[in-house]
Amino acid sequence: MSYAPQARPAPEDRTPRASRSLAVAVALTTALAGLTGLTGGTAAAEDRAAAAAAPDGAAGPVVDVSTAAQLRGALADAQPGLTIRLAAGEYRGSFAATRPGTAAAPITLTGPPDAVLVNDGPSGTAPSCPVPTSGWDSGYGLWLYGAPYWRLTGFTVKESKKGVVLDDSPHVTIDGLSVHHVDEEAVHFRRSSADGVLRNSTITHTGLVQAGYGEGVYIGSAGSNWACHGNQGGVDRSDRVQVLDNRIGPAVAAEHIDVKEGTFDGVIRGNTFDGTGISGANSADSWIDVKGGGYLIEGNTGTFTRPGTFANGYETHNPSTTPSFPNGCGNVWRGNRSDLGGVGAYAVKITSVSKCASAPNVVHASNTVTNARSGLTNVPVTP
Repeated sequence: MSYAPQARPAPEDRTPRASRSLAVAVALTTALAGLTGLTGGTAAAEDRAAAAAAPDGAAGPVVDVSTAAQLRGALADAQPGLTIRLAAGEYRGSFAATRPGTAAAPITLTGPPDAVLVNDGPSGTAPSCPVPTSGWDSGYGLWLYGAPYWRLTGFTVKESKKGVVLDDSPHVTIDGLSVHHVDEEAVHFRRSSADGVLRNSTITHTGLVQAGYGEGVYIGSAGSNWACHGNQGGVDRSDRVQVLDNRIGPAVAAEHIDVKEGTFDGVIRGNTFDGTGISGANSADSWIDVKGGGYLIEGNTGTFTRPGTFANGYETHNPSTTPSFPNGCGNVWRGNRSDLGGVGAYAVKITSVSKCASAPNVVHASNTVTNARSGLTNVPVTP
């Protein structure tokens, strides 16, 4: 179901972290071997060049990096079709990508799990709304700003203010990342970063400084932040985001997934939520808080054990916004398994039926719950 587009705002500048200087060394490497004077030599050289330039299914040239300075340079110079390949090691500093890929030639940033991005910021004077600015370090582990059609695969982000932030960067795929030990949220689709995918990734230990803002995945922006992030008709339309087959928790201090008002038609499927450590700060007391509309939430497995604060597995809320939308309506739960640990009331708590009369939320009988204080849901179940 599609729509033209209580939320809590996420402050953009919070507790500073210590900055550190970095040695500067830039080296971009490409090596192609050529054969001449032999029958078929040219074709063989072309085959070897293609293999060297396009590992793991990449379609274009490859830049290998092993230092923070090399990574910053590769991000700054990235062109459609490029693959930036991280060597194992720690990359400490501010890393922002502002170059767009294309549908036919996305840009790829890839590395092994022991290639680790760390940002000791924020530092400097922040602009009124977050935008890459000379002299200001956002503190984000990795920031894509105006950078659609990227693929982020395999590496780790930790010890940063926020983990991975996408601003005005639709069609980005995040696959197989590990994001942990961050001050606030781990992954944020923001400023109309629509049609993104987060899959096969692991998120733990968020909200270390601001527990109430320690979401695992944050889709969209609170209406109170649309003045900064509402770049489509005054709204943050981070629509059609898919969150698939991830492991989120334990020690995620806020919601595992926070679906904000004004976003629509996403899919949340096949994820595993471990609610141990949910803080209760800023009303964070469920695996998922759904204020968007038309989401399909299916095939997820959620558990909760103390310590932590846990009210319900999944909740809806219906904040008013300008412009107005059917926020928190038209969502579907199907085939989810919930163990509420004897603490949570409902697996799915629908806050208002009357506000969603034209687009009701639907809870199917294929959902199951154990160890609930009240039951599966507070609304009639649909076969």
